[in-house]
Amino acid sequence: MWRGSLPRVQRGQAALPDLRDFHTRLFRSLVGRLQVIRHHTRSNSSWLGRVACPRPFLILLFILLGWKSAIPQQPILNIAAIDRARILRAANQYLSEQPITITASSSARSAGGLHDFFSEADYWWPDPKDPTGPYIQRDGMSNPDNFVEHRRALMRLSVQVPALVAAWKLTREKRYATQAVSHLRAWFIDERTRMNPNLQYAQAIHGRTTGRGTGIIDTIHLVEVARAIEILKHSSALSATELGAITQWFKDYLAWMTTSKNGIEERDAKNNHGTCWVMQVAEFARLTGNQELLEYCRDRFKTVLLPNQLAADGSFPQELRRTKPYGYSLFNLEAMAAVCQILSTPQDNLWTFELPDGRGMRKALSYMAPYIRDKKSWPLAKDVMYDDQWPMRQSSLFFAGLAFNRPDYIDLWKKLPADSNVEEVIRNFFIRQPVLWVN
Repeated sequence: MWRGSLPRVQRGQAALPDLRDFHTRLFRSLVGRLQVIRHHTRSNSSWLGRVACPRPFLILLFILLGWKSAIPQQPILNIAAIDRARILRAANQYLSEQPITITASSSARSAGGLHDFFSEADYWWPDPKDPTGPYIQRDGMSNPDNFVEHRRALMRLSVQVPALVAAWKLTREKRYATQAVSHLRAWFIDERTRMNPNLQYAQAIHGRTTGRGTGIIDTIHLVEVARAIEILKHSSALSATELGAITQWFKDYLAWMTTSKNGIEERDAKNNHGTCWVMQVAEFARLTGNQELLEYCRDRFKTVLLPNQLAADGSFPQELRRTKPYGYSLFNLEAMAAVCQILSTPQDNLWTFELPDGRGMRKALSYMAPYIRDKKSWPLAKDVMYDDQWPMRQSSLFFAGLAFNRPDYIDLWKKLPADSNVEEVIRNFFIRQPVLWVN
């Protein structure tokens, strides 16, 4: 089992593209130059044939001359400079805002206790024929009367902590880290306010179920929080004892996600829910150092997610059949890209992995990027809700631009809105601080 670290790159620069492509181009370049050397050194009229230096030196000279041209040009991206003002503006606002956890609100419809996360399924409504009976489904149409306070609190955490940690990373001012730790302490340590490490009562449906596996998608908002915690390890604001308690919370949540009935149901989902399960398990396993689960997620990406979800043209058929096909396609692509970013190593690059028929992340980006660039060209019906709110500054473009050496993806990413005040967008746009994801 591989036990190395994730790829490291220079601050503000893109990671190297596929080394197989690089080695191929380098080899061809060197062969060509050696052939030139061989031809000229055999000719008495050649200046090379008369040069008073050994042939090995000439060979080394041409290797060095050819090295630069063989290396693909990298898109220089100073993400810290791009986002600095945006990050500090948000972080400065959050310095004065106190933590709010799920214990601040409750619902009489929850079957759990004060510390249990509770939410209700979005697209389920009272039956007009039986108003007090079991709810009925209206796909794509969110019920505004559902209990969403716990979800809002979790989204607030996912917005504030990464912004505060990003500000600390840029400035090294302890006040940002201290404020971030106050949120982490409230959510994962303090017995009065902490959340239990399970989602047993998430996305309940009145009259049908007290909680479902699909509710696990609500904790996609802990993915960037986990990434922020990893960075906070280098801050004196987070003590070793506190880090141990927070890490234990994520270990316990991982155990529940991977063994409970709800967790197994979500893992086996055939659409974006299955993708988000892998994304969450991967990031939480990275934080807790669980190499076995990291390897499991890499294998699942290759053997389950790509084969079962990605079509030959690069689309996600399970998302296209929904009433919000554009938004769901973006959402699943974001999760797939996050999986690749979390799990790729120099020895096992999920970005460049392809199935025997050529399906892979290159194809997924090639399908969706033109519709991000020009949404009017989208061939399917408009989303039934929030269609005018997408696209955002999609992290899939950012990560793929680095992974595939595609400056056009980066340029498009730069032009898109980085933030939104629309709750539905905040809910489905879960990677907001790319500075936390690159060195």
